[in-house]
Amino acid sequence: MKRMIIALLLVAAVLAGCSSGPNYNIKITQEVYFQQDKSSTIEIKVTDGGKAVKGLTVTAELTMANMDHGTSEVAFKEASDGIYSGEVQLPMSGKYEAAFTLEKDGNKVEKVIELNAEKPKGVATINGKWITSDDLAFYKLINQLQLEINREAAKKKFSGKQLEEELAYLDSQEKLAEEENQLLTQIIRLRSMAMLADEKGHKASDAEVEQAVARVRGQYEEFSSAMKLIALYGEDQFWAEEKEQYKMIVLSIKVQEDVMAQVKKENPKAGEQEVLYLAQQKYEDLLVSQVNSLKIEIL
Repeated sequence: MKRMIIALLLVAAVLAGCSSGPNYNIKITQEVYFQQDKSSTIEIKVTDGGKAVKGLTVTAELTMANMDHGTSEVAFKEASDGIYSGEVQLPMSGKYEAAFTLEKDGNKVEKVIELNAEKPKGVATINGKWITSDDLAFYKLINQLQLEINREAAKKKFSGKQLEEELAYLDSQEKLAEEENQLLTQIIRLRSMAMLADEKGHKASDAEVEQAVARVRGQYEEFSSAMKLIALYGEDQFWAEEKEQYKMIVLSIKVQEDVMAQVKKENPKAGEQEVLYLAQQKYEDLLVSQVNSLKIEIL
């Protein structure tokens, strides 16, 4: 009887030892997007008992749930406490089974989870809201309009060699004005500050927006080359998008006004130029802080 009790205690001890191993939980932390001929990012968070697990070696093998497209292997790198990220080139969008292997201190755990790789609806997101290819096309047009206005203005103002130099400079800016990263930067800057204005309780009234759009419409109508570009794009579509654009511009101007008022209050003896310089610096610092507070994903 005594031997039987000891044997049972030994079995219990073995079972307890087996159950005391790591019990990892894997959670996909952001959407996985399929992009043709590009790598997709997979980010996971690994926890054990609700606590982030650091120092793991993580790999995974991905296979499509309902089709045979072979296996895609992923090696993950630790980004922060419990967060691991890896890049993989997927064959197509759809549902995948991901067989994970997680190793630490000689313990190896295997977990299988499902994930869905979707086709992206745009080129980037800000707090889950898409920046689309259409958004980029609109901003490209805005930049082209400004260049055309500057060209026409230069032709009226300069002549001879000075005109040639001015036009050559504007031509050099055209490629930059069409570059995707530049367009994304413009969009992110404006949307970020509009979101900050909204957080501060500012509103863009219909009257304010209509007034701003009417003002810019008058500016464009002074230049035939600008109006031709708008006509090619589609006037109704352009002015509808411009109205949405100016809702954000009006909001961002209100943040600028807040900054200017704060700088004047903090520097009562400063001259106009110094106030403008300090306000610009403060606005840029505020912009950086706001952008860093947002979840921005560029695909």
